[in-house]
Amino acid sequence: MVHSARSLAAAFASLVLMSSGDAFAADLPVKAPAAAAEAPFFFVNDNRLTYAYAFTGSYPGLANQTASQVAAFTHFDAWAYGTNLINLQLIEYDHATPVSPCPVLQRTGCSGATEFYGLIRSTFGFNQIFNTQAFSIGPLHNVSFEVGVDGEAMNTLLAPNKKAVVAGLQFAFDLPYKGFFNVAPLLYKETNHNAFLTPAFIAGAGIVDGVLDYRPTWAVEVNYYMDLGFLPPQLQYFAISGRAGWYGPKGTGTTTAQAPLAAQPPTAIELNSEPIRLTFDASKAAWGPKYSHFVDLWVAYRYWQNKFGLDHNVHPACVAPATNRSCTESSLYSGITVKF
Repeated sequence: MVHSARSLAAAFASLVLMSSGDAFAADLPVKAPAAAAEAPFFFVNDNRLTYAYAFTGSYPGLANQTASQVAAFTHFDAWAYGTNLINLQLIEYDHATPVSPCPVLQRTGCSGATEFYGLIRSTFGFNQIFNTQAFSIGPLHNVSFEVGVDGEAMNTLLAPNKKAVVAGLQFAFDLPYKGFFNVAPLLYKETNHNAFLTPAFIAGAGIVDGVLDYRPTWAVEVNYYMDLGFLPPQLQYFAISGRAGWYGPKGTGTTTAQAPLAAQPPTAIELNSEPIRLTFDASKAAWGPKYSHFVDLWVAYRYWQNKFGLDHNVHPACVAPATNRSCTESSLYSGITVKF
């Protein structure tokens, strides 16, 4: 499971962008003060901690059902020309995904593996850069240049070590009830590591250090957020959000001279998604609007097809009898997020 981070980051960005939208209208004084205070460099600066539990995840080649616990730190800020989002996660798996050097299919006597995942996304709004409203048309709120990086490492026998960069555009649309819908077509480039593609595992062949250098490909990342403002006032504590990422085929990361296609077939289109997350604003319900989104309780559904780009129909890690369907994840998960 890599990219779990992508699900927490999207929901957090949605929440902060929504909540920051009110700060420039109703809160302005009727009469300007004699000496206006200098505006801060970051007019939104938000930090949160999350604990989450995924009930029935999967890990290619290891388990078609594995639970995990996630501890995450998320930072979001907005400044004059754009936004920055940082999400750092520590993920602890159960015994179905064993720590190295336990054999791949050993289920007893080994503790679960630990994964670190980090993600950064930054945007630079064209309306802000060019001091115009030309990129606001109808429901289109803004067009931005987006860049970002991903990084991941995990202490399984596979020893993955992902590094990825993305760059492209983001199109931000408005939704009812101060919500939004963002679409970002991107260029995606990844390197990774596979310990099984080394001479120790492939006799007479293998990449010496197991590094996979994938070719550049396309990606589309989508996320949305909307308050359920149509509910009666006494029930307006709920919101829905979601996200999806499609990542194009990226080759094998190596050549047939280094790793036979039987061991490393071409990658397929990867879909990593959280179609729906329902959030309950517990702090607003308990202490009033002043404390909105200080404590959120949420439940979500994740669907992940062709995990890590591995074709769920042909890749050995996906179709082996002991790990069949481990490259497709369909899981309920839930958590609590606290602002500090």
